Amino acid sequence: MNWSHRMSSHTIKRSLAVLGLLALLASVAFGSPARQNVLFILSDDLRPDLSCYGSYVETPNLDRLAERGVRFANAWVQYPLCNPSRTSMLTGRHPTTTGALSNRNYFRDSYPDMVTLPQLFKNAGYDTLGIGKVFHDSADDLPSWTIRVKRAEDPFLSFKGDRPYDSSIHRIHSDRIIVLEGDGETYPDFITADQTIAKLREYAKNQKPFFMTCGFQKPHSPPAAPIKWFDSLPLNTIPLPVDFKPEPDATPEFPAAALPPNGDLFIGRKASEPAAKEMIQAYQASVKWVDWNAGRVLDVLRETGLDKNTIVVFWGDHGYHLGEKGKWSKHGSLFNLGLRVPVIMAGPGISKGGTSQRVVQSLDIFPTLAELCELKAPDGIEGRSLVPLLRKPSADWAYPAYAVNYRGGKLHRAVRDDRFLYAEFDSGREGAMLIDLKNDPRELTNLVAKLEYREELDRMKKLLAFLPSEPKPLPEY
Repeated sequence: MNWSHRMSSHTIKRSLAVLGLLALLASVAFGSPARQNVLFILSDDLRPDLSCYGSYVETPNLDRLAERGVRFANAWVQYPLCNPSRTSMLTGRHPTTTGALSNRNYFRDSYPDMVTLPQLFKNAGYDTLGIGKVFHDSADDLPSWTIRVKRAEDPFLSFKGDRPYDSSIHRIHSDRIIVLEGDGETYPDFITADQTIAKLREYAKNQKPFFMTCGFQKPHSPPAAPIKWFDSLPLNTIPLPVDFKPEPDATPEFPAAALPPNGDLFIGRKASEPAAKEMIQAYQASVKWVDWNAGRVLDVLRETGLDKNTIVVFWGDHGYHLGEKGKWSKHGSLFNLGLRVPVIMAGPGISKGGTSQRVVQSLDIFPTLAELCELKAPDGIEGRSLVPLLRKPSADWAYPAYAVNYRGGKLHRAVRDDRFLYAEFDSGREGAMLIDLKNDPRELTNLVAKLEYREELDRMKKLLAFLPSEPKPLPEY
């Protein structure tokens, strides 16, 4: 061997030390690679009434976000109610696992050490900022946050925090329409947007990695928005659903358990056609106001340059009925209408302007953000990372979505794939429904008794068997 190619072990060690020192000096001089931030925007009671989802309700700001990232056309929540759905998404676990099966269950009462999505980031050294409504109750989940910005309460809602629920008071406060003055500056969603904007400007200067939420309370009842958003939706342009009825009516197609009584709107009263149009107008005006406030936040994200290193998630916490089959709001609906929500993700490493038709679940968001930010998700997560679909929205994906509703001590369960929805009420003792969402997107026909669909019915039953039929709910707080 030529002597010029030989090096002693001492020389090798000295050379490696020099290289290590150079690398250290470079990291000091140029800074370590920035960690990905997360801005998570939530909307309460929002079904996909966005123009980027094909709705006539114009939502230009969220449309632009969709153009920057991936829009999921068939995303399901795991429960048609705020607290169970939010708990599921924020823990990456099914409601039958967390035990949160009502708005009065707090998962930490039985699982104090369960790691939430923001808590994962907090444990990894991020600043986690809870702004607006994130978890359901007003106290929120304190272990999740390094900073919890005081939440502005909705002055028109009767049920706040631990106060006893009174249905008569709730009807007076919830079942009405609110027209706000000006741009709604004194109302919680405007304040939440302002709080988020202030923190974005602060973190653009200090450059600390963050997981920040912006939790809007609308279009939750009572629907509320400034008058200009009402005026942008003339009543004579608002259509009623093809299956509109004055009150919830499952006959003759669907089991009675499929359409429980209304809980937020038209409580204990029938909806006339004029009143229904006014309520739809108010709901959609609230959606446009959410879009406007989200736009204010997203504009500052771009102005500060934080958009270059921030993953943005937009999510609605469950679906909603606006008079379909006489049903209003969400409580107990296992129809696609009650479970399908908008989910949009944008940011570094995410393809732009894509739409994924794949069926995904809200509990998939937890492992997705963990992977995007190179964090290890905790054991027990029941969702799947959506990163393959964020890279290629049409990628192969053959996983179903699940949902449950717990009512009167009985568990009702649902599953959907890329074509069919199947639900059993109390393990079939109160009936079942099979819907062909591809050919019947308005969910007008129950196929469960049709012999020609026996093969599909058997297949969906096998999928549904994944969920337990008798969970033990947590005690109410």
